[in-house]
Amino acid sequence: MINGKRIAVVLPAYNAEKTLEATVHELPDLVDIRILVDDHSSDRTVEIAHQLNLQLFVHDQNYGYGRNQQTCYREALAAGADVVIMLHPDYQYTPLLVTAMASMVAHGVYDVVLGSRIIGGQALRGGMPFYKYVANRFLTAFENLFLGVKLSEYHTGYRAFSAKVLLNLPLLENSDDFVFDNQMLAQCVHFGFRIGEVSCPTKYFEDASSINFRRSVKYGLGVLATTLEFALQRMGVAKFRLFSAKGRRLEPGYSTYYARRAGAPEV
Repeated sequence: MINGKRIAVVLPAYNAEKTLEATVHELPDLVDIRILVDDHSSDRTVEIAHQLNLQLFVHDQNYGYGRNQQTCYREALAAGADVVIMLHPDYQYTPLLVTAMASMVAHGVYDVVLGSRIIGGQALRGGMPFYKYVANRFLTAFENLFLGVKLSEYHTGYRAFSAKVLLNLPLLENSDDFVFDNQMLAQCVHFGFRIGEVSCPTKYFEDASSINFRRSVKYGLGVLATTLEFALQRMGVAKFRLFSAKGRRLEPGYSTYYARRAGAPEV
């Protein structure tokens, strides 16, 4: 807890058995709620999550990264979280920054805080493939131009949100795929939420999750499309559900029929 606010860390997981334990062991003690949502993994992710005493929710099939986040945020809000940090369980980002990121939200400095791999020149030093670095810089420049803000990157998997943000964004209008991340930040800008950043070292290694070149291209095209939709909406040329105040939100009563809470396995 920070400043009287309950802190949750949510871990959207898919085949994370090799890195989950290391990630969880570095979470600070101030975290009140620890939730893992498994997107129908084929490895021992669920078993290890049980061993680590995480609150565990399991999808009945592989729905995708975006849908996984929807479940993460819904269950964190249902558990009473005031600040929610989304952290990939692949140990690519250091969990030690949870305190700093959560504090900035809990004290009302920002509504959203991103762990940036770009600030301080950390990305290439951490092993980010050069083509991904170039794509990151191009897409970020494109987005800054059309969204009218100045962030160092939009593509990090380490983010902190206030409960207010999660309850007011039309998250159910977003993709089930990786572009969910980008749509969410574009929505934050559209609805006027304050976004801050902290420098975050990152490490790329064999067991860390990373999308392949084909999926990266698909993600990049999705980013461009989202940015142009934002611009068209702002100019009044067109309207899109993901930027509508009447869009479907992650209401506390929203039912994730595709996820079940998993208890300890029988022995």
